[in-house]
Amino acid sequence: MKISFAAGRPEGAFALAIPVRGDDSLEARLAALGPSAGLAVQAAEAQRFERELGGIAETFIAEGEAVRRLLVVGLGTQADADGGFERAGGALTGRLLVSGETRLVVDLSGLGLGAKDAARLAFGAAARSWRYDRYRTKLPRKQQPTLEEIVIVGADKGAAQEFKRLDALLQGLDLTRSLVTEPANIIYPESFVERVTAALEGSGVAIEVLDEKQMAKLGMGALLGVAQGSVRPPRLLVMRWNGGKAGAKAVALVGKGVTFDTGGISIKPALGMEAMKWDMGGAGAVAGAMKALATRKARVNVIGVCGLVENMPDGNAQRPGDIVTSLSGQTIEVINTDAEGRLVLADALTWVQREARPEVVIDLATLTGAMVIALGHEYGGMFSNDDGLAEGLAAAGRATGDKLWRLPMGEAYNKIMDSPIADMKNSASREGGSITAACFLERFIEEGVKWAHLDIAGMAWSDKAGSLYDKGATGFGVAVLDRYIADNHEG
Repeated sequence: MKISFAAGRPEGAFALAIPVRGDDSLEARLAALGPSAGLAVQAAEAQRFERELGGIAETFIAEGEAVRRLLVVGLGTQADADGGFERAGGALTGRLLVSGETRLVVDLSGLGLGAKDAARLAFGAAARSWRYDRYRTKLPRKQQPTLEEIVIVGADKGAAQEFKRLDALLQGLDLTRSLVTEPANIIYPESFVERVTAALEGSGVAIEVLDEKQMAKLGMGALLGVAQGSVRPPRLLVMRWNGGKAGAKAVALVGKGVTFDTGGISIKPALGMEAMKWDMGGAGAVAGAMKALATRKARVNVIGVCGLVENMPDGNAQRPGDIVTSLSGQTIEVINTDAEGRLVLADALTWVQREARPEVVIDLATLTGAMVIALGHEYGGMFSNDDGLAEGLAAAGRATGDKLWRLPMGEAYNKIMDSPIADMKNSASREGGSITAACFLERFIEEGVKWAHLDIAGMAWSDKAGSLYDKGATGFGVAVLDRYIADNHEG
């Protein structure tokens, strides 16, 4: 999607959008339409348009001998809170993406919006335009995207510069959504590495890849146990962005990258298993965040680690009851081979702490179905051993729309993960399943390290369109990581 900013409306054909605040006079906002203003007001009122955030009234007006599509979009009463401008921009794109219109002009004249707010509206419009039609060879004409360009008119002069930072975020979202959308015969551990390496080429991000032999030599028995039933060899992808002061400790981002999850020997039901291609959503978010940070030249040191495996049933697959030794030296009794993501993360977390000695570690994973039961598809779950880190992430979530909700932890939950024959087990009862999974991961966090675990099982994929995404991959996690790092770690 091409985004540009201009002082006045361009010549030629375009659809026109006029944003209206919740307390604005509709007549005053549309007065510049001249003789068509009265008709536009009547049309909006007939559609029961109440200036609500993201609400749209649509009509056609005469301009000379031409007819122009007009959209009046509501900004509500608090458009500057909770991603309101992004939502308004996304609503416009959602309405016009397959409408036949190729260019949209959004006229902000008279609103008095600052540069940041105008850029946010443009970002929302661009983010909502993302589609992945690579494999749709017979898409009906009326379902084919037509909208190619959005021109923002009447914005503050600094809006274009503000949008540059957000454009970096869009590039990160594009990478994450593409990875999550691709099927498992296209994206598997080796090809995930290839795709991300290509996407980060020339960005300044240093890439390191550990193969199965290197991981075995190190002692990553937890991660390798998950991978042993697949013909696809595992990989540990390491991405380093050194944009901060030399020698300053890096923020560590760790992503679960199960490129397909059958459940292993503890096999999942057939119904809906095709969705398990996106069980690498945490790794996808980490890769996208690294893309965004490097593209905008973030003034911080960050290391991103993705543990990449495929979990398959096979004659060589890990069995329930097996005991594996993790990189940390702790032993794990495998109760359920479908509780595999935490095994992958255990070794990835240990590796990054030993390698980078970070003060802050954030992991992301589509970890538990219990998280979806608890929070649905409205919030990602958050667990943390540090109140300041948790609040920083929650604030970043509120600012970006990647909302997070903190859940409790504690010794009573932690004890549930004890095993009678090993240091711990990888699965317990269904009650509090997301919490006990987080307690399992905390056992691999070294003393003094601030850690947060984001369970994004309900957020990486959506079965319906949202304000900033179409049905499918959402890119959840990229924006909240980018914003958290910007607000808390950049000099």
